[in-house]
Amino acid sequence: MGSPAFWDDRKTATQVSKDLNSLQNAVNGWEALEKEIADLAQLAEMTEKQGDIETEKELTAQLFALEKRFNTFRLEVLLSGPYDDHNALVSLHSGAGGTDAQDWAEILLRMYLRYAEKSGYTTEIINRTVGSEAGIKSAVVKVAGPYAFGHFKSEAGVHRLIRLSPFNPAHTRETSFALVEVLPELAEDEESKIDPKDLKIEVSTASGHGGQSVNTTYSAVRLTHIPTGIKVSIQNERSQVQNKTQAMKILQGKLKLLEEERRQQEKLQIRGEFHSAEWGNQIRSYTIHPYKLVKDHRTNLESTDPESVFDGDLEEFVAAYLEKQSK
Repeated sequence: MGSPAFWDDRKTATQVSKDLNSLQNAVNGWEALEKEIADLAQLAEMTEKQGDIETEKELTAQLFALEKRFNTFRLEVLLSGPYDDHNALVSLHSGAGGTDAQDWAEILLRMYLRYAEKSGYTTEIINRTVGSEAGIKSAVVKVAGPYAFGHFKSEAGVHRLIRLSPFNPAHTRETSFALVEVLPELAEDEESKIDPKDLKIEVSTASGHGGQSVNTTYSAVRLTHIPTGIKVSIQNERSQVQNKTQAMKILQGKLKLLEEERRQQEKLQIRGEFHSAEWGNQIRSYTIHPYKLVKDHRTNLESTDPESVFDGDLEEFVAAYLEKQSK
């Protein structure tokens, strides 16, 4: 940055400045935390000699607050992947299980919206296809904020729910599956160049929510990348152009991850397992009956409070996944 020609390339210079600010904020955070810990330790030593119980209680509360900040900073250190600092595009698809699976996909959607809200992220539902009776068949959510992709990438894979079904008179125990895919939202200069000949574009009338012109104009768009077979469908926006733009963002994210997977030959390092939504491939199981348990099969982390997890308390699961990936 000290070079006289630094600002000749404004785009590169802007990115370098952004990187510097990010690194400087991280360093400042750690240094401030280190000083606060040292000051607290000194004060605790003095308080112990004086035997002031009330002050000791206050110091204990401060210690817990510092520990929470430390864990937050430590988690950020683990977010060092090439796209961890990007926004995230989270796609959900109901799998085996019919109406129960579609309801399960909607439960997961609410869970991620709550987790994003608690984490200070903003969300936008880009696409949503409702189920025939309840729930959703699929949805795409944009999660915007620092390190959104890094935090959400742990959720990529198949999620299994075991519960008493609310959708049949006998209330039998049912197992449902939903598939979650997490992609980074790429900047324009990060996108792969796609030959128009490799792209198949299909348009149709939208079949659900999306505006005044739904079911009357050909606004829904499906893109197929012929060489890889990757398909993306978007129908929420009123305009065909808007839907195509959103679909291209998702397609670019998928292609970029595919490039990284081929280059590094370590698929799990970027997006986690990606399998068909069926038996035997789940990354996490949520059991509501006959007992209550949420278990992540990659880290073996468990929670006996599914309600809190469904309310967006995913921090421990995210941290455990990132810690395992860093080893």
